[in-house]
Amino acid sequence: MRTPSLFLLCFALTIPVLAQSERWTEAQANAWYAKQPWLVGCNYCPSTAINELEMWQADTFDPATIDRELGWAEGLGMNTARVFLHDLLWKQDPEGFTKRIDQFLTIAHKHHIKPMFVLFDSVWDPNPHLGKQRAPKSGVHNSGWMQSPGAAALEDPSQVPRLEAYVKGVVGAFKDDPRILAWDVWNEPDNTNGSSYGDEEPKNKLELVSALLPKVFAWARAAEPSQPISCGVWLGDWSSHGVMSPMERMQIECSDVVSFHNYDKPPEFEKRVEWLQRYHRPILCTEYMARGNGSTFEGIMPIGKKYKVALYNWGLVVGKTQTNLPWDSWQHPYTDREPEVWFHEVFRNDGTPYRQEEVKFIKEMTNNGAKMDSRKDRGK
Repeated sequence: MRTPSLFLLCFALTIPVLAQSERWTEAQANAWYAKQPWLVGCNYCPSTAINELEMWQADTFDPATIDRELGWAEGLGMNTARVFLHDLLWKQDPEGFTKRIDQFLTIAHKHHIKPMFVLFDSVWDPNPHLGKQRAPKSGVHNSGWMQSPGAAALEDPSQVPRLEAYVKGVVGAFKDDPRILAWDVWNEPDNTNGSSYGDEEPKNKLELVSALLPKVFAWARAAEPSQPISCGVWLGDWSSHGVMSPMERMQIECSDVVSFHNYDKPPEFEKRVEWLQRYHRPILCTEYMARGNGSTFEGIMPIGKKYKVALYNWGLVVGKTQTNLPWDSWQHPYTDREPEVWFHEVFRNDGTPYRQEEVKFIKEMTNNGAKMDSRKDRGK
């Protein structure tokens, strides 16, 4: 019932900037993707940071750790990383934040890694704050991650101009930077965190996000980025456009390239890739790999390579986010034991692999991809 209004809202909010920047056509999106290697990377936060605020704030920005850990990613053959930003960082110090992003890009470029930056995020703690971040909660997965914008900003219409300035400012500052792969405008916008912070969420969160998300797309387009923008679907039935939720349809209809999350076993992953092929656009899986849930490198990477779906596993190095612990640690904290199987992450914080055979497999897959792309280039 709400589909037409949401689509029209998305379209209407884009009209003022159509003369400057439109959604890419299928041909434009596929031409961009044809120039990319098989994209393989991770969702990255340094092991010394509990969340994106601690990663980026001046007092805790840690280029030495970032350099070391992205070197390990490069060693796996990874060529991209998905990295979260935060609106409060722009509010705090736009010039300093911009300089630190540039420094991060310099480090990533050194390791032949092109980041996809995430602007907003609806997952985990809805009450972010600047300054010193809390210590990890013992035995709990991602116990300190912060939403952007937080609940207070989401519920306050007077914050909209500040959020607009953030999006236009950060995208505009790097709109032609070849070191950046893409922009992910909002992580899981319709996630209400029922198993963690559900009681602290606005009761009308979905309504608030549904109103703001198309504006975010329009703001990002107004900055005229040379990189594509996207917003990944992650939940529900995508077997046809008509059965998808209004939010999911908006995400697809406003994105240059299609992106999605999936932490299921290989048959479900492949089914969802096949569903999304009907859009005839590049497909990027921006979150996968939860060993205890049956989503593994060995099971998913061959499917991603078969369909040339970009793959970003969650996590790289075990650290303050504690995402080696499973989701159910929110209900049953792992305070007296290690998980039988790590949920996410690839390396211990000294750089040794969690599973040596797994690392060997990843390297085999990415090296084969590099050779395939090299042969393709020589054949042109």
